[in-house]
This record gives sequence, structure tokens and C-alpha cells, in this order.
Amino acid sequence: MGVNSITLVGRAGRDPEVRYFESGSMVANLTLAVNRRSRDDEPDWFNLEIWGKQAQVAADYVRKGSLLGIIGSFKLDRWTDRASGEERTKPVIRVDRLELLGSKRDSEAAMAGAGSYGGGGGGFGGEPSEEEVPF
Repeated sequence: MGVNSITLVGRAGRDPEVRYFESGSMVANLTLAVNRRSRDDEPDWFNLEIWGKQAQVAADYVRKGSLLGIIGSFKLDRWTDRASGEERTKPVIRVDRLELLGSKRDSEAAMAGAGSYGGGGGGFGGEPSEEEVPF
């Protein structure tokens, strides 16, 4: 039996790049910066791939700097570079669950008037939101 589960909390490194397919499905790709314990260390960067309804949520509500929680699995994309003919790989996190973690106010400011907030701004995994933390 194998386990391939990743849980991350971090900030979106850019707005999602969304692609639509003739089949009606869609995918959103973006990067996630996850801070290390020490403030002196550079954050770790992860490539995210989000499909289906969650991709639509990402397209509508996630902006650069948005605080996100994700649960997903690791996969290694493989392809042949057209220019050099070399085999290439890229680590990707395929997101199964996307949580918008910032406060409603933070999300509305990030959207800069792009409509009403419709995301799940509550906690991730039972944690209190930023608005509920007393300090």
C-alpha cells in the first residue's frame, strides 16, 4: 500500500493560468510559496495543477498573494523537449482540495472590485480563520 498525500499552506505566487478544453473540462495552474520555519530562509515553491470545479474557484477567487491551503498528490510530469530532444521532468502537485484561507476582507481587496466574495474563507482542517484569532 502506498500513500501519496501532500498538505500545504502558502501564498499564490501568481494569478492562476486557466485553460479550457473542448471536452468542457478546465485546468488552472499556479505556483504556491510556502515559508520555512526560519524567516531568514527562502520559501519553497510548488507548481499546482487544479482541475474541474476547483479550477473554476481558483480562476474566480485566487490572485497573486492569496493565502491558500491545499491537499493533493505529487506527480512528475515528463515530456520530450522539442528543441533539444531531451527528456524533461517537472514536479507538480495535483490539487484534490483547495481552501481559500485569507479573511473575506483580504480576498475582496485582492479581487479589487471584481465582484462579491464566494469562497470558503474559513479555516483549513478545523483551524480558526485569521479573523477568529485574538492576536
